[in-house]
Amino acid sequence: MDPLIVLLLGNGGREHTIAWKLAQSDRVERIYVAPGNGGTAAGLNKVENVNIGVVDFPALTKFAVEHKVNFVIPGPEQPLVEGVASAFQKIGIPCFGPSFKAARMEGSKTFSKDFMKKHSIPTAAYENFTDAAAAKAFVKAANFDVVLKASGLAAGKGVLIPATKEEAYQGVDQILVDKVFGSAGSELVVEEFLEGQELSILAFSDGYTVVPLPPAQDHKRIFDNDQGPNTGGMGCYAPTPVASSEILADIKRTILQPTIDGMRRDGFPFVGILFTGIMLTNAGPKVLEYNVRFGDPETEVVLPLLSDDTDLAEVMVACTEGRLDSVRVGVKPGFAATVVVASGGYPGKYPTGKAITLQKTAEDIIVFHAGTTVTNGQLVTSGGRVLAATGVAKDLRTAVDKAYAGVQSIHFDEMFYRKDIAHRAFTFLAEQTATANQMTYAQAGVSIDAGNLLVQKIKPLVKATRRVGADSEIGGFGGLFDLKAAGFQDPILVSATDGVGTKLKLAHMTGIHDTIGQDVVAMNVNDLIVQGAESLFFLDYYACGKLEVEVARDVVKGIADGCLLAGCALVGGETSEMPGLYTPGDYDLAGFAVGAVERNKIIPRMDLVKPGDILLGLTSSGAHSNGYSLIRKIVEKSNQELHSPCPWDKTKTLGQSLLTPTRIYVKQLLPVVRKDLVKAMAHITGGGFIDNIPRVLPHELGVEVDAASWPFPDVFKWIMATGNVPHREMARTFNCGIGMVLVVAPEHVAEVTKLCQEADEVVYQIGVLKTKADNNGEEVVMRNMEASWVV
Repeated sequence: MDPLIVLLLGNGGREHTIAWKLAQSDRVERIYVAPGNGGTAAGLNKVENVNIGVVDFPALTKFAVEHKVNFVIPGPEQPLVEGVASAFQKIGIPCFGPSFKAARMEGSKTFSKDFMKKHSIPTAAYENFTDAAAAKAFVKAANFDVVLKASGLAAGKGVLIPATKEEAYQGVDQILVDKVFGSAGSELVVEEFLEGQELSILAFSDGYTVVPLPPAQDHKRIFDNDQGPNTGGMGCYAPTPVASSEILADIKRTILQPTIDGMRRDGFPFVGILFTGIMLTNAGPKVLEYNVRFGDPETEVVLPLLSDDTDLAEVMVACTEGRLDSVRVGVKPGFAATVVVASGGYPGKYPTGKAITLQKTAEDIIVFHAGTTVTNGQLVTSGGRVLAATGVAKDLRTAVDKAYAGVQSIHFDEMFYRKDIAHRAFTFLAEQTATANQMTYAQAGVSIDAGNLLVQKIKPLVKATRRVGADSEIGGFGGLFDLKAAGFQDPILVSATDGVGTKLKLAHMTGIHDTIGQDVVAMNVNDLIVQGAESLFFLDYYACGKLEVEVARDVVKGIADGCLLAGCALVGGETSEMPGLYTPGDYDLAGFAVGAVERNKIIPRMDLVKPGDILLGLTSSGAHSNGYSLIRKIVEKSNQELHSPCPWDKTKTLGQSLLTPTRIYVKQLLPVVRKDLVKAMAHITGGGFIDNIPRVLPHELGVEVDAASWPFPDVFKWIMATGNVPHREMARTFNCGIGMVLVVAPEHVAEVTKLCQEADEVVYQIGVLKTKADNNGEEVVMRNMEASWVV
């Protein structure tokens, strides 16, 4: 392997820390830091400063070529957002950092929020605005406290947290009208204020693999007890005890890996270090923001925790070569803490040029330079955050004490630092100690708080399904329905229960959860209408290993949408969190529906069904909810990913198309039923035509179905061709484009067709009833499959 000559861009504490760690690598021959600071100017082996700005790409690339630089590491966000990676790639020098497109994850908060929404990555509710009046209207209507974020880069300070609506209105004007954050405030993100413990995850990635470093907790406010204005960060420690191993696994599964996968699939794979700010809410971890580089002061605690056998340079090179999984990223047992020493007046106006004196520290105390420079041989202050003293120890208390011992080695006029770094951790640990012998439901993996939060989030969705006979209020022990109020005279109740089978697995794999609920409603209410029953109410059963509130809320939204389409009330359900029985990220779903039909309107009317009756078919929306075990096998065989473009619909991914929800036929068929125009109906589910149509026929009758009488949908062409599925297997597994079959007397075909078309149904005459004798003893004969079901 060739020796590395590194060009490191930046001049802060982050860059000094990176240079310090890189200098320990046997592979690194030289490190140039542009422009660097007082710490990188002297005292580090292999390191020297270069007086070039971080966005002066012509000068940087010229220097790199002249000095045989073969690896570039951008430190701050500005050069990344301006496209430094491509500038060096054009001259053949690899860059440990994301492309211009990938850097938009930090450069534009509106872009990153829309990305999270697209890929179902948990984050706060939000809207993007360029118009102040529209933003204020959103704030006024919001039933939650808000945070205001300038969309562009604002040096970590473009966030306002108003305490009242009036403050929020003022903040909107400050950002969009007064431009207090300059061009960064040309667009505004207004989002829900999240409460909980905040942490930062820095993770290496090569575009596929993601390797997180220990979780850190920053201290943004200038004064103790988290008071005063925000800063770039006044201290940090890692790992934070608020993030258990289970929480970290959830973060990687629900946030980090989906982020890396989503960026690659969207055409801008991420290479470098992804910094994700996370809030641990009652609903689970949620993303606050992304940064596309090492954080500061997080870098000053996570890099000192890398194990002695972890070579930072090798890890970075592996990321740029797409082989991160081939190198070791180890972490020392123990803790690190850093305390930032700032200039008096920071984050407002502050003096510079103050002489700095540094005393020798113990080996496990490191002083990293940020806003320092050397003038006439004297180390002086040159920025707001001047130095960061880091301590490393086996326990957090000792690490913090060592960091403050490091602070005592620093002297300059008007220096300022917080005295309470890691206070949230110590409070958390004290509370843990006080309750160490107590067992709670939450410790067993069941969150009552998450369950209560889910109820609050779904109440409006459930309420929207109310109908005559039911108020759709949830929270009681049972749901009520008034049959008399619904207008029934002599009703027979009809019930159905069903799930959606392994179609659920596609929802898990794609992260698309807001349509599967409609499927579970459809599978039930369609079974009611075939017996002539009007759908009255629905109940759901949702079981999971860990309740992810936003996922469950999306599922219930789909259920509520289905209930609205069916005209039934969602009157209750069961949400069951069962750790150990289901793995995190998995859930199961089932439903129970009840309908009613007047005694004299029940179908099928076996006594009226006879040879010569006509089969009418109503179109399906796709595979509906059946045959998905076979579909998943075919997808695997095709070597396509669910996130790949759909072969038959380029406007969607394969997963989105396969998750098209099952059609609900209730409202459009009720007028036909009430006019006694249909003798029987068959819902085409698992078993296809072969097994479902005979369920509604007298024993002595069969049907002849003409497969050429309706268009064979593209999704089924792809299934049949890719899986090499025989024609008859298609007919006995899938609906093949017809989701509901009606048995109608010949004289009623025109009227039934007209009524269905008035309800926007597409109707095809697909077959005829025959005696089994005339059907060669077969219940179902499929004609013209080979000729018409072609690919």
